[in-house]
Amino acid sequence: MLEHIPAWLGHAMSGLRAGADKLAIAQLGTSFETLDLTSPAFAHEARMPPRFTADGEGVSPPLVWNAPPAGTAHMVLIVEDADAPTPQPLVHAIVWGLDADAGRLPEGAIVADGAGDAASAESAGSDVGRNSYLREGWLPPDPPSGHGEHRYAFQLFAVDAGAGAVGETPGRSAVIDAISGHVLAAGLLIGTYSRETEAPVGPVGVTASA
Repeated sequence: MLEHIPAWLGHAMSGLRAGADKLAIAQLGTSFETLDLTSPAFAHEARMPPRFTADGEGVSPPLVWNAPPAGTAHMVLIVEDADAPTPQPLVHAIVWGLDADAGRLPEGAIVADGAGDAASAESAGSDVGRNSYLREGWLPPDPPSGHGEHRYAFQLFAVDAGAGAVGETPGRSAVIDAISGHVLAAGLLIGTYSRETEAPVGPVGVTASA
């Protein structure tokens, strides 16, 4: 939808951005360990290939992470646009209840799953939540033309068994409320994208071992 904003308006709004300080990972504090979150498709703070955006196939990118700390009950993924021209970051995906031992999320795995049925073996037991358009699944990046580079923050949280219930297809507020005070470790991967701004696709990140 944002791709339909004319470039002149995008330029005019270039200073209007939600801000990294409003990302979920910034709101949840710093008293937790660090997870190593990477993607085989792009490096940290590098440009995402169009395949994962509204300019391409619009599928979710693959993700890889190291083993979480002892006591982790499950993993939670929140993807937000820190540079959306909105008061709060735009939510592009939520996945609740990822297997703590999975270590990866395959390309295209973030899809609508209705009442929370697993979309694949890798995401068994997980539930895909609602993005900012109130739809389940991956919301492909579509920054306004002329607005400049946007930072898409892939935030992965290892949470303990005390995290609260969120119900089916949870939204951002419900997830943050449920995991607040229960995060054992967190990982952050930034992918960038822009329109009408020349930038090469970033180098490929670390590939998951077979």
